Amino acid sequence: MSAPTMQQVARRANVALSTVSYALNGTRPVSEETRLRIRQAMADLGYQPNALARGLASKRSRIIALLFPALPRGFGATELEFVTGAAEAAQEHAYHLVLWPMEIHAVGELQQLIRQNLVDGVLVMEVRLRDERIDLLRHISVPFSMIGRPTDASDLSFADIDWEQTTHDAVTYLVGLGHRHVVFLNHTEDAFNAGYGPAVRAAATFDQVAREAGLMPISRFCGDTALAGQEVFEELVTAHPELTAMVTINERATVGVMQGAAMHGWRIPDDLSVISVASSARVAEMTLPPLTSLTPPSSELGHLGVETLIGQLEEETSELVQRLLPCRLVIRGSTGPSPDPARPRPRVP
Repeated sequence: MSAPTMQQVARRANVALSTVSYALNGTRPVSEETRLRIRQAMADLGYQPNALARGLASKRSRIIALLFPALPRGFGATELEFVTGAAEAAQEHAYHLVLWPMEIHAVGELQQLIRQNLVDGVLVMEVRLRDERIDLLRHISVPFSMIGRPTDASDLSFADIDWEQTTHDAVTYLVGLGHRHVVFLNHTEDAFNAGYGPAVRAAATFDQVAREAGLMPISRFCGDTALAGQEVFEELVTAHPELTAMVTINERATVGVMQGAAMHGWRIPDDLSVISVASSARVAEMTLPPLTSLTPPSSELGHLGVETLIGQLEEETSELVQRLLPCRLVIRGSTGPSPDPARPRPRVP
């Protein structure tokens, strides 16, 4: 059985073929009564309009590109919650969201894709303090918004985690439990040196808050794998056997830290408290014990990013949208009071 056509929709709704086209593409006004009749005819026939064909007629594709450089780290459950929130918001406004997992430096490929007029606008994620993609999008005047922000965002719309407040909350919580020897587990040194926003902002805040609390800041870069986390645990407790707590923004390595601790007889949280920053509830509840975490507003940020962009595309507003949202502290089983210094802990060989 062949798929229903636009001509069949027009006949069933008792309107001209051009009227169906106008209702789909928005190129000319159509009365609400007629629009509803056309929608009903489409539903009765099971007609699905072709997004690219509509774009040819209206010079709009109603497609948004989400730039997310997934390689080599790949997608985790937390990242997917941001993407899902963005996709839901796009669907609510009758837009399609496509994922472009291209590398940060692939601006030539990005420029080529945009010039083919396949997308109306761009949502940028994993933003660096100086980001070549944003420089390009500004230069070629493509509508875009961001989940994240560069250093100079005074004239740009964005929604981002408030990394400063969130990291402050993590350190303050551990200090309140009596911990005086706390380490910060970051992403890789390459990500930090490249200016990856979360890595730089969280590290700077950890250093500041720890010093204000009278602590000596200890930080480590780490690969985004469980094995790298195990290796960092062994190095840390050898160099700093007094260590009692960890703040981490590297959730893949965090799993390895917990595995390394268990392999060497350290109990969490009796010997080591671990708090994960910007880990989703789904990830935090997968570990044993479940991770105390600062849960990010992933879906809200995804919605904000898309709705800000659609506001530009529909010319509903020219106002800047700049939102910083903190994460929510959820206490689970991986944190507890600082261990008694008089109680010996297992030594890591």
